[in-house]
Amino acid sequence: MPNLRSGLATFVLTAVLSTSGLATVAANPINNPMQDFDPMARAAACSPRAGAVDYSDALDKLVYDDIQVGGLSGLAWDWRSHSYLTVVDNQDSEPSRLWSIGDDLSQPMPTGDPMVLTSPSGHAYTGETADNEGLTVLPDGRYAVSSETEPSIRIFGRDGVQQGELKVPDRFRVAPDGQAADNATLEGLTTSPDGGTVIAAMEGTLTGDTGDGNYRRLLVYTASHSKHRRHSEYRLTKQVGYRVDDGMRISDVAAYGHGKLLILEAAYDESIGNTIKLQSADISDAPDVSGWSDLAYVPWAVVDKSLIADVTDCPDLGATSRELQSNPLMDNFEAMTVRRGRQHTYSISLLSDDNFNLPQTTRILNLVADLP
Repeated sequence: MPNLRSGLATFVLTAVLSTSGLATVAANPINNPMQDFDPMARAAACSPRAGAVDYSDALDKLVYDDIQVGGLSGLAWDWRSHSYLTVVDNQDSEPSRLWSIGDDLSQPMPTGDPMVLTSPSGHAYTGETADNEGLTVLPDGRYAVSSETEPSIRIFGRDGVQQGELKVPDRFRVAPDGQAADNATLEGLTTSPDGGTVIAAMEGTLTGDTGDGNYRRLLVYTASHSKHRRHSEYRLTKQVGYRVDDGMRISDVAAYGHGKLLILEAAYDESIGNTIKLQSADISDAPDVSGWSDLAYVPWAVVDKSLIADVTDCPDLGATSRELQSNPLMDNFEAMTVRRGRQHTYSISLLSDDNFNLPQTTRILNLVADLP
């Protein structure tokens, strides 16, 4: 693919951006906040299928009500509060926090003090007991949060108190209890637009999946109504095989249609900085690979994917960086949300995790893309 950064080409997508710059549809109340469209929004070309709209550093090194905003991972639309939510991944002994940052990701700002996530007994999780990475809002308004520590997928009520969790197979536990590497477990989490499935994605590979180290597994949970029918319960129904590009990891996933996923692949190299790629995959008919101990022996069972954009090729939009980056627009993007527009056009927002580290930046990057 030619390098488009030097040309800063501009193209017009029939993009479904609202007046705030974000796409939306009324058909899906889970992750589409608004209903008005600007069908002729302009974006700077990143690839033939995607373009960059704008970015915001408004949350970077922000102190809100004496609380440092940072370490953000996971990004989800909360249809009940009409606000986007993000979770703090790991901050030593500080309590686990869930921030609400408003309905406009071009101008994000906390809407109040963060919610503290607690155990059923009311004790706050901290960076020492949870490494929260993935976040999604279930159809009944509860929050699902994946933690890399065990790993786990905990379900929290709207008061922040844990109500349950989704079962994670023992094999996915961090070694020596399982085959997962420390700090490379359940990084991505999403709910399908119809609310029928929850998908969790492994950042790294299991030691049992040999080969070149690029195999990953996705856990697919399917909804079944509880006996009281107040909400749906989810049970693990299959595992899906996936391959990242060489040297990449899965940072997040976002479901945008029936069985359709957008996958955020990321990598970091001291000599060039961060590399960010957006891949699409259809897992609706993907075989269940839970019975296969090594994906290297069944490459045919791994889903196909399609490159939507190497975000590193986007024009820099005038952004600056405190650390070495081949493109100063890049940072440690770890979270993603997708909103549907007209036809196949979608609005995508990426959120970076600054790890409470001065050289890194908390940044939201808004894009538009034509997704299959």
